[in-house]
Amino acid sequence: MAIEILQIVGIGMVATFLALILNEHKPVFGLMLIIFVGALIFIFLIGKIEEIINTLEQLAVNAHLNIVYVETILKIVGIAYIAEFGVQIARDAGQGALASKIELAGKVIILVMAIPIITAIIKTVIGMIPQ
Repeated sequence: MAIEILQIVGIGMVATFLALILNEHKPVFGLMLIIFVGALIFIFLIGKIEEIINTLEQLAVNAHLNIVYVETILKIVGIAYIAEFGVQIARDAGQGALASKIELAGKVIILVMAIPIITAIIKTVIGMIPQ
């Protein structure tokens, strides 16, 4: 694990220095480099993300939780990460207004996806209240 983070940080630092140099001459290439390296790091992490998802799903099965809720929560987390990735790219490109819109869209989609879970929680709480 420690070696992996050192590799990621190393790649990130090299890309940062190269982007700084490129930005002086060709800013478009600097931005493209940063986007490419960001995507490369994300691809590198896909295996780790898959391990986390499998572990959480197994825990849910062992705890006899409704797998639909666990999958929904995992999708929500995925949307949050993807939206944040897009926001950071937009901000790196100097597009703060667009970044804010991406962030808002991510939050709205997360809220829409969370409605079934919120509904189930409310029904459970109401069911616990003595009548």
